[in-house]
Amino acid sequence: MHCRNFLRPLSRREMLLRCANGFGGLALASLLADPAYGVEPSREKERDPLTPKPPHFKAKATSVIFLFMDGGPSQMDTFDPKPRLAKEHGQPIKVKVEPTQFNNVGTVLQSPWKFKQYGKCGLPVSDLFPNVATCADDLCVVRSMTSDFSEHTNANFFIHTGNGQQGRPSMGSWVTYGLGSECRNLPGFIVLHSGMIPPGGMDCFNNSFLPATYQGSLFQRGEVPVADLKPTEPNAKVQQGKLSLMRKLDQGALERSGNDDNLEAAIANYELAFRMQTAVPDLMDLKGETEATKKLYGLDDAKTEIFGRECLVARRLVERGVRFIELLCPNLGHDRWDQHSKLKEGHEANSLAVDKPIAGLLKDLKARGMLDSTLVLWGGEFGRTPMAQGSDGRDHNPFGFTVWLAGGGVKPGHIHGATDDYGYHAIEGKLEMYDLHATMLHLLGLDHKKVTHRFGGRDMRLTDVHGEVVEGILG
Repeated sequence: MHCRNFLRPLSRREMLLRCANGFGGLALASLLADPAYGVEPSREKERDPLTPKPPHFKAKATSVIFLFMDGGPSQMDTFDPKPRLAKEHGQPIKVKVEPTQFNNVGTVLQSPWKFKQYGKCGLPVSDLFPNVATCADDLCVVRSMTSDFSEHTNANFFIHTGNGQQGRPSMGSWVTYGLGSECRNLPGFIVLHSGMIPPGGMDCFNNSFLPATYQGSLFQRGEVPVADLKPTEPNAKVQQGKLSLMRKLDQGALERSGNDDNLEAAIANYELAFRMQTAVPDLMDLKGETEATKKLYGLDDAKTEIFGRECLVARRLVERGVRFIELLCPNLGHDRWDQHSKLKEGHEANSLAVDKPIAGLLKDLKARGMLDSTLVLWGGEFGRTPMAQGSDGRDHNPFGFTVWLAGGGVKPGHIHGATDDYGYHAIEGKLEMYDLHATMLHLLGLDHKKVTHRFGGRDMRLTDVHGEVVEGILG
């Protein structure tokens, strides 16, 4: 006789028991699929914090190259000509003088360089940048940038992190946090070091309260930019065995501690470091580049080779899908772009080192069809004063200075904003640093108000409670 139990409804206890066993099966399936257990490495992407994430809306740019001109280039000597300086050279300035870094205020100082108009747009560029000038029709020059700080360290924190104090995530960290990276074998945020770390140090590229995966990775000059790239094990089998054991130990730690962002990021970094052993040497090997390309970047000249190599590597990083790349200035024996004296000597040495490589980068990106999807940003932490410091230098000026952008959805051959007749204060189309950051994120398809991370009891973001997208510079 049939027991007919199939007609009896399940009790609550029976239902919970059967569901519990089912969840256990799901957990087992998840563990067996984990790369720590030696199957299907592609599943590793599911827990990789750098896995590409969808933008909030259609993006114009997919990568950023930040050409950081450490020290503060002079706006009236580069991209913002001021004829009044020549007319009143040597005279006391006829406007209120703001407090300066050293309060050593001299008379009006004219620019030592001539300006010419370039391109169909007629963009004025000084003789300091004859090569970049040939790319005038691709540049969107912002002449009305401002900063809240006139001291290098705080201003560097401000342009990098949106806050003048130490301890906030860098914009490169926010970008990779919001979008992940298209590159599996390299960090999503890379800083190319060529001799000088800016005031503020590595905190300019810090991840702060974001997971450690999003910290900027510093690549040194030379063929071995990252330490410990070469395996120390006698063969690949031994190394794989160590890695397998490490994964099992890490997995056990995760199971005991539960969800731990820092631990998961550390595990992901170990695995990335293993993949970088192959990816980094391939990245730095320029043998596959043509001689014409190397010459375009200035690799055939000792004066331009250092920054030229950075620019060429930056293009190769973008090709590999790296999300954010920052380039630092070479050490030329001068105080960066920070010419409190010997303005002519210092600015000419700095511009000579970077002018041809930057132009080569822009032209190469454009020729390869990559400029439209790569946002290039050039600028320093502030500008310089129209008055002389001493007899032949310029002091810090955060009240109105120039940055420029190219590619990535900005309006080409365009000038945004203006400073007064001295190039001293922004008087038209004034931009705060928060606006620059908001616009950069917008071009990457991110709403700056939605890229947040819960910390200290509130939602933190790159632009804090400020920032507006600057529609006037969007293409």
